[in-house]
Amino acid sequence: MIAPGRVGHLTLCEVEVYGKPALSGEILSQLQSALSLYISDFNLSWTQRPFKVKVKQQNTENLARRGTVTQSSTYYSYIAQNAIDGKRYGPGSAASCSITGYQLSPWWMLDLLDYYEISTVIITARSDCCLDQTNGVEIRIGNSTENNGNNNPICAVTSGFQLGQTISYSCGVMVGRYINLVMTGRTNYLSLCEVEVYKTENVARRGTVTPSLNQYTWIPEKAIDGIKYGSPGSFCFASGNQNTPWWRLDLKYRYEIDTIIITARTDCCPDQTNGAEIRIGNSLENNGNNNPRCAVTSGFSTGYTLSYSCNGMEGRYVNVVMTGRVGYLTLCEVEVYGKCNYKKSILKLKFLSSVDAVASSGKILSQLQSAMSLHISNFNLSWTRPPYKEKVTQPDTGPCVK
Repeated sequence: MIAPGRVGHLTLCEVEVYGKPALSGEILSQLQSALSLYISDFNLSWTQRPFKVKVKQQNTENLARRGTVTQSSTYYSYIAQNAIDGKRYGPGSAASCSITGYQLSPWWMLDLLDYYEISTVIITARSDCCLDQTNGVEIRIGNSTENNGNNNPICAVTSGFQLGQTISYSCGVMVGRYINLVMTGRTNYLSLCEVEVYKTENVARRGTVTPSLNQYTWIPEKAIDGIKYGSPGSFCFASGNQNTPWWRLDLKYRYEIDTIIITARTDCCPDQTNGAEIRIGNSLENNGNNNPRCAVTSGFSTGYTLSYSCNGMEGRYVNVVMTGRVGYLTLCEVEVYGKCNYKKSILKLKFLSSVDAVASSGKILSQLQSAMSLHISNFNLSWTRPPYKEKVTQPDTGPCVK
């Protein structure tokens, strides 16, 4: 307790603190009790107080490995397939890279054979030379094969490559079957040692929803049914006509949310989607409508789908609310893209005993695991290094007493 910037006495007649013992204390006590049934002489203590680390969910499947590839031309044996062989580096001079011929606007195209919501494209440059053959390349994603796919929307333009470097490009959420890499308007070789493509998931489909009120059969679940368009209103959520109508999505876990995509109804009434606040957070105060704001919707016409960037805002709840307005709130689809984060607790213990723990290490670990399972269902317990013997020299105080 401190009174900043003041000169004087601080008087406290009593300070009382209430709470529950930390789970770490309960765990240590339980472990000690379990070991005491098996070993009489030991000491068990934390080498470091338990702490938590944030673990990010990773996209694990490289979609490029599913696809087929072609390129504008091929330099000797440096075929287009080399860029999706799973080898970022290989022996020799660009041995596992694709290289086009020397030409105007060289390009390389990947056909994923299906439509995906692409979040990330990762490119590896050759390690021997020629960075100008990978820098300044447009990454294009879409569903059109016009101009060999080189007219599709741009995700990014490559830059900053050093020899053998791998750089990741975030595309937000771009939907497409074709991934093109093209040097528009330049005459050069195009070299790619590896191209990796990762999708993102609409995590709204995993959640549950709650409305302030719903109009007839326009239930809140219709905004996360995966159907953007249909006959007027049949696949949309609509609130009742009320003051400050809202819709809330519970993702069940905390996510770092990058993008939210909203689709308006196709028949009328864009005012029922425009002007809504998108709020993200972990609080249910005021039904979640007090959480931090990502954006306010605007620009909707009938049937429009608009994307809003939330730059990694963390939250379990996503609310769409028309604060201070009387009217309907209509949402034909709400999509949410981001990464699920969870926190992993790290517990480090030190075990000392005069008992031969080397021979009994398996039994000791088994006893600890049994005791731990009384408190925690999801855990892994292991030796950071196997038990070992250490000679302890007794101080010279006379005859050795056992």
